[in-house]
Amino acid sequence: MSATDFQTLVHLFLYPGGLFLMAGGLLYNWIDRKLVARFQNRIGPRWFQPLADIVKLLAKEEVVPTTLNRWLFIGLPIVALAGGMTASLYVPLFGLPPAYSFPGDLIVTLYLLSLLTLSAGLAGWNTTSRFSLVGAQRTLTQLFAYEAPFMLALLGPALVARSWEVRQILLVVKSEPWMILSQPIGFIIALIGLMGKVEMPPFDAPEAETEIVAGALTEYSGRGLALFHLGKAVELIVGLTLVAAFYLGGFTNPLDFLIKTLLLLVLMAGLQTLLTRLRIDQTVGLWWRYGALLVLLQWVVLIAWKGMGL
Repeated sequence: MSATDFQTLVHLFLYPGGLFLMAGGLLYNWIDRKLVARFQNRIGPRWFQPLADIVKLLAKEEVVPTTLNRWLFIGLPIVALAGGMTASLYVPLFGLPPAYSFPGDLIVTLYLLSLLTLSAGLAGWNTTSRFSLVGAQRTLTQLFAYEAPFMLALLGPALVARSWEVRQILLVVKSEPWMILSQPIGFIIALIGLMGKVEMPPFDAPEAETEIVAGALTEYSGRGLALFHLGKAVELIVGLTLVAAFYLGGFTNPLDFLIKTLLLLVLMAGLQTLLTRLRIDQTVGLWWRYGALLVLLQWVVLIAWKGMGL
């Protein structure tokens, strides 16, 4: 093995990908839980709690029900985590340039981020539990509600850059004023859409503990549940990276990355504290109907203002 191959493996499995990415996702998960707790006048978990939860789940026996497809049951958590890990290759993670880049990688990244939701939905449909089936129905229904507005919001900066390549978009974003100033609606839609993707309150109807136990993942335990939780943590940090990079002027160094992504996390924690859980029909009716239309209206205004020949 050459030195270049060894360095590539280190980058993929240790830093800035692999283990470092999962650790960063768990850290951001803890910060979010801690912020929400403090906003609600609670103490919140200790700093090692998310890691302790994952280690505990990995050490537990994975119970596989006999009334379902075993290979699908085992494989879906792996696909969910792999989707988020692969998406991280095309974004400026931790303030560093994207590891890989090609024309159209933004579209690929957005679809890879949807694998977690699709895997969770299929995991629920694969079981016979009534709680899992209801959770799967809510998960896939909510996917159709936020996916289009979220994608359109992130395509706004791409429209300005006239490119679907993340690396090229970042070059244009850094050379212009922050996109949040020229596309405020897109920023709001992207931030709220990210909360929907990781099923944060008020978009936590698919896993409402007081109604359907753990939703689509009710039958999961041990390693499978740990992989789903890791996938959600990775998706959180990748989504924050995309929103901050596109709307807050990109990143110049890791410290800049931390400041901007943590600022977004504080805003998301505040929204979780202020808003109560939406019913699934409210999420679909309000978010799909008005979120997508507002972003498209912003596109029309932006094209007319910039005079783009698109």
